[in-house]
Amino acid sequence: MEYDVIIIGGGLSGLTAGSLLAKRKLKVAVIDKSYNPGGSCGVFKRGNVTFDQGAAMLYGFGEHGFNAHRFVFNCLEEPIDIIRHDILYCVNFKGRRIRFWADVDKFADELSDVFPSEKQNIHRFYNDMMKMYRHIMVETPTYSTADETDRKAALKSMFRHPVSYARFLGLLNKSAKNLLLKYFSDPEIFNFFDKLTSTYCYATVVEAPAVLAAVMFVDNHVGGSYYPAGSTLFLPGKLEQVIEENGGDMLLGREAVSLLFENEKPSGVLLDDGSTLKAPYIVYSGTVWNLYDKLIAPSHTMQKRRDWAMRQIPTYPSVVLYAVVDRDVIPEDTAPIEMLVGNPDRLDESEVTAYILSIDDRTLCAEDEHTIVAIGPTFEKWDDAEDLSYQSKKLKEQGRLIDVIEKRFPGFSQSVRYSEVATPRTIERYAMKNGGAVAGPKQMLGQHMFRRLHTRIEWDNLFCCGESTVMGTGTPTVTTSGLSAANVLLKKLGKEPYVYNENMKNYVRIVDKPFTSDMLYETYAEPEKAVMRQALRCRLCEHPSCTQREPTDIRGIMRRTAVGNFVGAKKCWLKAPADSSALERYEANCVCARENRTPVSIGAVISYLDRIIV
Repeated sequence: MEYDVIIIGGGLSGLTAGSLLAKRKLKVAVIDKSYNPGGSCGVFKRGNVTFDQGAAMLYGFGEHGFNAHRFVFNCLEEPIDIIRHDILYCVNFKGRRIRFWADVDKFADELSDVFPSEKQNIHRFYNDMMKMYRHIMVETPTYSTADETDRKAALKSMFRHPVSYARFLGLLNKSAKNLLLKYFSDPEIFNFFDKLTSTYCYATVVEAPAVLAAVMFVDNHVGGSYYPAGSTLFLPGKLEQVIEENGGDMLLGREAVSLLFENEKPSGVLLDDGSTLKAPYIVYSGTVWNLYDKLIAPSHTMQKRRDWAMRQIPTYPSVVLYAVVDRDVIPEDTAPIEMLVGNPDRLDESEVTAYILSIDDRTLCAEDEHTIVAIGPTFEKWDDAEDLSYQSKKLKEQGRLIDVIEKRFPGFSQSVRYSEVATPRTIERYAMKNGGAVAGPKQMLGQHMFRRLHTRIEWDNLFCCGESTVMGTGTPTVTTSGLSAANVLLKKLGKEPYVYNENMKNYVRIVDKPFTSDMLYETYAEPEKAVMRQALRCRLCEHPSCTQREPTDIRGIMRRTAVGNFVGAKKCWLKAPADSSALERYEANCVCARENRTPVSIGAVISYLDRIIV
């Protein structure tokens, strides 16, 4: 089958590029190995509990600052409901809880209570960083990667604030520690900022580029911290909806094995089932290692380029704990995102970031529960572990992470109702993150910014986006990389690119919290609301018991319906429709029915979709 554009990788960057291109009426195909779109930004279910797979600390939905998510949804004219956290997050450092308030002065005061000798310097540092950030990021919004910045627009901004731009560019090849040394002298405060850069950049203050750290230290205070109402299912789900409503195809559960070449240029993709897709343009949103070591045959690129790619140092491998606990073990003043610093002097396995998003979103679990997703580094050897050894290591890591969280929340270990752990193997299997490196190549001096993969590479019809590219890791940055790749292609085709307009209509709706189930779908009509609620009950099983090995993708139909993607759900149904007796059998085989619960009303959802004209 032929398309205008093939997107390899259905994470946020690939979905962003695909949705923006589809909105401009290009025929798009998105390929992803997983059966769910979103990459690290997605969900899975255990019983009636919804867990975020990974990315859940979301910036970029605010009215100001680096608000790439808001800009994209406004460009797509696609409504989305978002929860705004009151506290951006909280760092537990040496027995003190440092709350990151949106008000930067209030935060600076709280940080000064921990480091009283540095009070004046703390305020001076944040005032200087905030001034530079506002001049560069807020007053002149731009939504392109550094390698694709419009020179005329950049010069115009530079002439408006020459001092801020000179300072900003001066940080390009300096470390975050070099920047901090101009303000601070207390060794302890360097340890604190070390923990911030390890969270933001997955690098220490010595490794992290000052230009990135300077932005990250203040960005969330301007733009805020957010979570998609109803879970991260809705963020990639809405992007997928735009793709499918505009004639694009989502090829999920399919893996791109290699790029096809004609006349020394990429011309398509070979899939794992032996079939091929052809397109004059390709957007790649995976890792730099998979691109040069897997997809592109050595005969099509230079050894020097492949060596460069394989020398890229990855971020540390991670483990993730998913747990359900008694609600009362989490104190009322807990922030939805808490960073637990076990050893303030160095990065080790006791450094864990805990996401307790059920504090603000009560749709994720039962009323008497909380969900915990805790991520941190692991220094175990996972590659060569045999099955028994692997399972033993998983249990060990699960216990270790629970013990770390117990120190912050006494009684936690006794209140756990369910838990499991994802290892680097799991992360690589489901998100194609090489070695479980959740943030791709480390954002460190020597492989930062322009020394990373660019939007345009060796071929003029292959474009790149994602965390291996110039902007690095983080949901707003990978979203920007997808936007940048889309705009490069649109300009090449003579189509209108997406540019900032201060009069753009806003499609991001900030909802009240705690967000509850009765608030979900409140903007929809009753018939739609009923089928969406029913579809949301689907467990999205990895191995669906309802259809077993039959081709009807009930899981995909329900997932799309749950986010309001009725067109995509109908398309999915029409690919392999089933008769009424089969639908009855699917309901009888639903995992909910097997647990003696009411099964998902598959027939009712299909009946509604049958009335939709695609």
